[in-house]
Amino acid sequence: MADLLRAVSVFMEHTGEIVVNEVNFVRKCIATDTSQYDLWGKLVCTNFKISFITDDPMPLQKFHYKNLLLGEHDVPLTCIEQIVTVNDTKRKQKVLGPNQKLKFNPTELIIYCKDFRIVRFRFDEAGPESAKKVCLAIAHYSQPTDLQLLFAFEYVGEIYHNPAKKVNGVDPGGGGGSGGGISSASGLQTPLFETYSDWDREIKRTGASEWRVCSVNEGYMISTCLPEYFVVPSSLADQDLKLYSHSFIGRRMPLWSWNHPNGSALVRMAHIKDVLQQRRIDQRICNAITRSHPLRSDIYKSDLDKCLPNIQEIQAAHVKLKQLCVNEPFEETEEKWLSSLENTRWLEYIRSFLKHSAELVYMMECKHVSVVLQEEEGRDLSCLAASLVQVMLDPYFRTIVGFQSLIQKEWVMAGYQFLDRCNHLKRSDKESPLFLMFLDCVWQLLEQYPAAFEFSEMYLTILYDSARISLFGTFLFNCPHQRVKESTEFAISKNIQLGDEKGLRFPCVWDWSLQFTSRDRLLFHNPLYIGKSAPCVQNGAVKTFKRSKKNYSSTLRGVPPALKNGIISEQEFLPRRNSLILKLKPDLLQQTESQSNNMEQYFRDWFAKPVDLHGVILPHISGTQIKLWKLCYFRWVPEAQINHGGFIAAFHKVSLLADEVDMLNRNLRQCKSNSPLQGNCSELDQGRMYFRANGLNDTSGAPDFLSSSFPFSPVGNLCRRSILGTPLSKFLSGAKIWLSTETLANED
Repeated sequence: MADLLRAVSVFMEHTGEIVVNEVNFVRKCIATDTSQYDLWGKLVCTNFKISFITDDPMPLQKFHYKNLLLGEHDVPLTCIEQIVTVNDTKRKQKVLGPNQKLKFNPTELIIYCKDFRIVRFRFDEAGPESAKKVCLAIAHYSQPTDLQLLFAFEYVGEIYHNPAKKVNGVDPGGGGGSGGGISSASGLQTPLFETYSDWDREIKRTGASEWRVCSVNEGYMISTCLPEYFVVPSSLADQDLKLYSHSFIGRRMPLWSWNHPNGSALVRMAHIKDVLQQRRIDQRICNAITRSHPLRSDIYKSDLDKCLPNIQEIQAAHVKLKQLCVNEPFEETEEKWLSSLENTRWLEYIRSFLKHSAELVYMMECKHVSVVLQEEEGRDLSCLAASLVQVMLDPYFRTIVGFQSLIQKEWVMAGYQFLDRCNHLKRSDKESPLFLMFLDCVWQLLEQYPAAFEFSEMYLTILYDSARISLFGTFLFNCPHQRVKESTEFAISKNIQLGDEKGLRFPCVWDWSLQFTSRDRLLFHNPLYIGKSAPCVQNGAVKTFKRSKKNYSSTLRGVPPALKNGIISEQEFLPRRNSLILKLKPDLLQQTESQSNNMEQYFRDWFAKPVDLHGVILPHISGTQIKLWKLCYFRWVPEAQINHGGFIAAFHKVSLLADEVDMLNRNLRQCKSNSPLQGNCSELDQGRMYFRANGLNDTSGAPDFLSSSFPFSPVGNLCRRSILGTPLSKFLSGAKIWLSTETLANED
C-alpha cells in the first residue's frame, strides 16, 4: 500500500488535487453473502474523487485496462448520485445531503453512482469519528454549492500559477480559449468550432456556398446562449439578424447545422416569442433559407416539441431503467424482466428519435428540401435530432474525429445545458439524460452497421463516463458564454493574468492522452470498420467493399413487410405480450397520406439495396432490432457477465484478424520494395488494434481476464450481488431507495 500511496501523492502534486479527509481500516464489500472477497484499505476523499487504496489483489479477475486519472476503485465526485449512511446497531440509515449533520456513527457507507454502480464500504474496524468525518466530507464535496467549486477550476488555477505542473505531463487546452483543435485518438485534429475558421472550413467541406459565417455575436453581444460564430444564410444581413434576434426565445437565432450535397440544409431554430411579429419574421427567415437552396426548394418544418418525448419523460424513463438495472435484474423471471424493461419506455424513446430522424433524412435526401428543426429554446431535442440526422447522412461523422466535431458543433457550442442536464451541482430540477440517449441511438446504428463506424462501443461508453469527470471543460457548462464568464471571475479572484485569452483554458475531453495510454486508446477503434479507401480483394481483383444484396436480404426473412424498413402501420401493428414493439404517439407523423406512402416506399427501396457504408444509413426500428445497450448499463451486474464471451470475444477475434491482415500487407510492401524485414521494425510495432496477432496464422486464445464487461471491471465495484453470479435478496430493506429518498428513514 505504501507504493500506491506514493503514486497517489505524486499524482495529486501535479494536478492540484488535495486530500480532504481519509480513514484507515476500511473494508470494501464485494459480495453480500460472504466477506471472503472483501478488500481492506484506506478510503480517501479529495476535491476530485473518492479513492479506495488497497494492496489486496482483485478476486477472480485479472485486469489490464486503466484510466490515468482514476484508479480501479475511484469514483469522481460528479459521478455520485446518492450517499447513504447506515448504523447496524441502531438500525438507522440516512441519505446525506450537503451541510447536513450525522448524529450516529456510520458502520456502512453506500455510494450510488450515475453510471449505475453501487459501491459499499464497511467501517467495523475503523475509528467511528473518522468514519463519520469522511462520510460528511464526501457528501459536502460531491454536492458543491457553486460552479467554481468544481475540481476543473482548482486544476486550471494550479496550472496557471504553476505552468510546470501538468496532468500526465500534458498541458490543458481546448476546453476554451484560442486554438483550432485538439489532437484526438486518431492523431487528427478535432475542430472545436470556437473560431471563425472552423465554421468556414465546415461550410466548404459540405459545399454550402450560399451560407456564411456570422460574427454578429462576438463578445456574446446578442445572445449569451449562442456561440460567438455561427452560420446563417448569405442573404441575411447582420443588421437584420440583430433586429430579429429580440423576437426569438433566448435570442437564439436560426443556426445552420449541415448541408446536403443536393443543396438541402439542416437548420435549428428556437420559437418566436413575439406573436405580433411572428409571421413576418418567420417568413423572412424561411425566404432566406429557400434562397440558399440551389433549386429554391420548399422548407420542411419539424416541431420537435410536438413529435418527440420531452426532457421530463426521458428523465422518468431513465430513472426507471436505472432502478431496473440496479435493483431487480435477473431476480425475477425473464418474462417479467422484459415487461419491466418495456414499461420503462426507454427503448420506445430511442425508437422515436431514430424514426423521426430517418424521416428527416428522407425529406433532405429524397425530397431535396431544407429541414428546419423547431423547439422552444432550440437547445435540447434539436441537439439530438440534428446530430442523428448528420450521422445517418454524412460518413465523416461516423469517424472518430468527425463524431467529436459533431458533438462540439451541435452540443457544446450550440448551448446544450450540460451543467443542468447532467446535474453536476446536484441541485437542478432540469436533469435529463439527453446526451446519453444520443449515444444510445448511435450505438443502435453501430450495432446494425458495424462496418460503417470507425469507433467502437467502448469508445461511446467511455465518452459517456467522461461527461461525469469534473476535469474537462467540454461537458461542464451550459454554454460557451458561461465558461468565459465563470472562469474570468475565477481568474480575477485568484489573481490569474489572462492576457488576450477569453476565459481560462480547461482540459478538453478530446485529448484522450489525459486519460489513457496510447495502447488503451486503440480500444476506441472498431476492427470491423471499412474506411473510404480500404479495398478488398475478390477473385484476384481489387474491389470496393459492398455488402451483397443476397446476404443483406437474408437478414429480413420472416419479417412482416411493414417491419422490414422499420415502418409500423396501424393495420399491421400486432402487439404481443412482452413485445418490445411499442406503439408510438399518433402525432409523430404529420404528413399527408400520399407523403406517408412516398416515405414508406423510399424506405422499402433503400432497404432493398446493398448498403453503401459511405453513404446514407437508415435504422431498423422494429421491436427486435432496438436493443438494450448492455455494455453501458450491465457492466456492473455480475449475473449479466459472460466469461470469455459476449461482444468482446468477437471483438478480440476480429482484432486479431485485422492485425494479421495489416501484417500481411506490411510483408507484401517489404517484398515489393526488396528491403529486409528487420529494416523497418518501427512499422511492425505499430498497429491499429488493441489485441494483436503475434505472427502469421496466430491462433492464440482470448486472454483469461476477458468478460462481457471488458474493458470495465465489475468485480471491484460490487456491493450486493455474489461475484459468483447467484441472485441474492436485497442487502437492505430499503434497497429500492434509488432516487426515492422520501421512502428512506432520515433519522437522526
